[in-house]
Amino acid sequence: MKAQAGTIYLVGAGPGDPKLITVHGREVLESADAVVHDRLISPELLKLARLDARIEDAGKTPGRASRSQEEINDLLIALAREGLSVCRLKGGDPFVFGRGGEEVLAARAAGIPVVVVPGISSALAGPTAADVPVTHRGVESSFTVVTGHDARSSGDAGVDWQRIAGTPGSIVVLMGVGNLGTIARKLVQGGRPPDETVRVVERATLPEQRVVSGTLANIGAIARESGLEAPAVVIVGAVVGVLDPGAAT
Repeated sequence: MKAQAGTIYLVGAGPGDPKLITVHGREVLESADAVVHDRLISPELLKLARLDARIEDAGKTPGRASRSQEEINDLLIALAREGLSVCRLKGGDPFVFGRGGEEVLAARAAGIPVVVVPGISSALAGPTAADVPVTHRGVESSFTVVTGHDARSSGDAGVDWQRIAGTPGSIVVLMGVGNLGTIARKLVQGGRPPDETVRVVERATLPEQRVVSGTLANIGAIARESGLEAPAVVIVGAVVGVLDPGAAT
């Protein structure tokens, strides 16, 4: 499918491995006049863009000045108003902690056509790449995906970890490796057993993928000692040991 002039396409690039972008996403990327991409997008994907495509880095890096979300929205709208087809290339899936909804609303308010192309979220690909089935018959029949970015927040702005801890099923935490000790402690305070198994997958699906396992009681210390860094996916629950019974030992 060729990208249409004056249209913004929110394309999910997948969890990291450039081969995991969807066929639809690749078609848009290869034909778009402009590509506005996030920080963690594989450089290999950008090689698929047209040689004459306008490439804009809209990634947000901690500690570095970067475009605000409002500035990104304005950029997308301005490019589309120039008559360009715009591929907004976002890590994972555009609607899983990707602020894709905000970009859709901004485009619609400006009268710009917008198309969302789903992508594989790291919330699913991360556990799978580390041999963890987020659901497994007889073990868990549900899972919860939550952001760990604001784990140190309190009040209405933060995640209700008490509620998350009390929700049956596996827990998948995105953007939480920097706050992992705090997250584990809050889950235990909310009623999760300290010996519940945890697996952390750093740079999931990429050649440099690294996997560390432990329990809620010790995963914070293990992650620090291992030097784990973002991006990483955290999985909590009995499913961690389904395919690897010695995961937490």
